[in-house]
Amino acid sequence: MDEAGPDASSSPPSPPVWHDTWPAGRGLSFTPSRFDRLAEQRARDEARLATAFDVCQPALALRAALLVPTVLVVVALAQAADVADWLARAAAAAFAGAGGTLLWLVALCSSRTALARLSSGARAGTVLLGGAACALVAWAPLVAIGLADTAGGLRLAGIALAGAGFAALLWLWLDLRARSAVPADTSARLVELQSRIRPHFLFNALNTALVLVRVDPARAERVLEDLAELFRAALAEVGESVALADEIELARAYLAIEQARYGERITVDWDLDAAAGAARVPPLVLQPLVENAVRHGVEPAAEGGRIRVATGRRRGQVIVTVSNTVPEQPSAPGHGMALDNVRERLQLLHDVAAEVEVWREGREFHARLVLPL
Repeated sequence: MDEAGPDASSSPPSPPVWHDTWPAGRGLSFTPSRFDRLAEQRARDEARLATAFDVCQPALALRAALLVPTVLVVVALAQAADVADWLARAAAAAFAGAGGTLLWLVALCSSRTALARLSSGARAGTVLLGGAACALVAWAPLVAIGLADTAGGLRLAGIALAGAGFAALLWLWLDLRARSAVPADTSARLVELQSRIRPHFLFNALNTALVLVRVDPARAERVLEDLAELFRAALAEVGESVALADEIELARAYLAIEQARYGERITVDWDLDAAAGAARVPPLVLQPLVENAVRHGVEPAAEGGRIRVATGRRRGQVIVTVSNTVPEQPSAPGHGMALDNVRERLQLLHDVAAEVEVWREGREFHARLVLPL
């Protein structure tokens, strides 16, 4: 509820001292400048490395464990004399390929912290040697039960080279996937920041604070605090993921600013599951959803609109829904870039474990995110 303005009959208060009136619990913290080129490069390198070592996701392990045996089965077809020979070779190759790949992924996942401290050359060499070792370990049971032989050591050398080759291909795929998750240069990063918090929103928020500073200084202060919190999140280090609970608080800050602008024209309902707040999401991933809800649901409606933000859990997943009413005469449709950006960022973080759905039902528009917990 808004606080009442100062009594007109009372004398104006003395000017506040900034450090004496700073709210309790709001510490001062400064992050490295986003215009420090060395800091920017270090942030991109660290984010890319963290994504490259993100091999603990079941979806990635499943893809790799299916890819390698499939290639080996096709290779066995080229070497087989008949169908029976091919089936025998394919079974042995599939067993060794799947076993070696899973062993390599588990070893890489469990040691990714130690590998991250190595130089790029040492890390690549360790990854390749690990692939060769895992291939030999997976091939050893076949030799032990007589389904394969060593061919005087020549075959073992071939198995080791094949394991190193597959490890190199998988590592290259992970590295390319990591590079796609991080902006290529500073200009791309600045474009991303501009798309997160639009200039017209900053202009409107500052104007709202200027109007309120005379009639309701306390509320104007809250608007500026919420705006500062939004920009603090926008300037966070690239590549970091945050808790959904933090994103909810930022959405509250954004909608509080819009409520100060639109007054009674906007109504916001919250239906939150506290346990769902542990899910990890990219920074400011809810910002485009709540901004679209205001832009297309509240702004064009003379009578205003209602926005509802809900979170919940379902079978090990977290469901986040942002809904808004739609006026009888809807605004011009957008290009869908905001939703595409949300979908791409969630896919880079959670791969196929995350989903984004949008639909309209009657006079309401819904956007739903499905996240792993």
